[in-house]
Amino acid sequence: MKTAGIIVEYNPFHNGHLLHINKTKEITDCDTLIAVMSGNFTQRGEMAIIDKWQRTQFALLNGVDIVIEIPYIYTTQSADVFANAAIKLLQLAKVDSICFGSESNDLNTLIKLSNNNDNNIKDLIDSGMGYPKAYGLCNNNVLSNDILGIAYLKALKDTNITPYSIKRDTLYHDLSINPIASATAIRNAYFTNKEYQIATALKINEPTVNLSMYYKTIQILLNTLDSNYLANLFLFSEGIENHLKNNALKYDDYHDFLNACTNKRYSKARICRTLIQLLNQVSKQDVDNLENLDYIRILGFNNNGQKYLSKLKKSDTKIASKFMQIPINYRNMEFKTTLLYTSFFTKKQKDELIKRELGGAIKL
Repeated sequence: MKTAGIIVEYNPFHNGHLLHINKTKEITDCDTLIAVMSGNFTQRGEMAIIDKWQRTQFALLNGVDIVIEIPYIYTTQSADVFANAAIKLLQLAKVDSICFGSESNDLNTLIKLSNNNDNNIKDLIDSGMGYPKAYGLCNNNVLSNDILGIAYLKALKDTNITPYSIKRDTLYHDLSINPIASATAIRNAYFTNKEYQIATALKINEPTVNLSMYYKTIQILLNTLDSNYLANLFLFSEGIENHLKNNALKYDDYHDFLNACTNKRYSKARICRTLIQLLNQVSKQDVDNLENLDYIRILGFNNNGQKYLSKLKKSDTKIASKFMQIPINYRNMEFKTTLLYTSFFTKKQKDELIKRELGGAIKL
């Protein structure tokens, strides 16, 4: 039985993702397709426009057999950390291959780049440049999905998982709406009341959230909490707390604040990921206390996925199909972050999502 894995966010699910699913099945000839997916927060420092349960259901309806959650703490970090966690989960799920989207679709070159010495990149980062820009400059301006692909390939080095790539034609920052539009373009169209349905069969319904909705809270926290306290929060380093505090005093508009905070040292995504740790009050000690990532949390599965999970249970893989089966420190973090994610929901909406979080996996 051949098993393929994909690493996804589906923020939101669109026609390009459906193409990725179908191409992965075609290229790998897999019997089972497993997606590891970010939860309610994404790697670029955003709150998912649709909660993870709706995204899980849509994945299952469109050809994925099993959806596994990437824990919050790994989703809200750099490309390398995100990639290492995602590949670890696919290892635990015992997949044979992985297929990812790539702007270049030149797997041999990406493998060579993944073997490059990172000293030059480190030197640029130490000089104050953000990781994506540093990596791009050292590798002929590599684009965002290729950077993630290189991170996946690095994480794959000591595994038996075979990598494949497919061509991605849409750019992350492209805001045009067409049948194969980016998730960024769809989110932008939704929040600016423009038509987006040509790009996805998914209807985005309320409630939806985004980080800008939380700016007043962010501003209050930055203005009132002591710098020493902030320095103990996760991702707060190199004096970023003072940089954020200074700009929170200057700007009452979130986008003005974010633009002012972004510079050659701190990318927009880096700033947003740090703000998410602030909102969730995740400390460095909280992260140090986390158990080793040695389990997979199942968000959903279909009949084919259920058969595969039954076989996987006979191996040494720890499977958490219910909330209480998640290791306690991860569980506490997932619950806390769910409370933040739902804080702008109505009481009924909030209660429903919390009940979903505390329940078991979706069976389609």
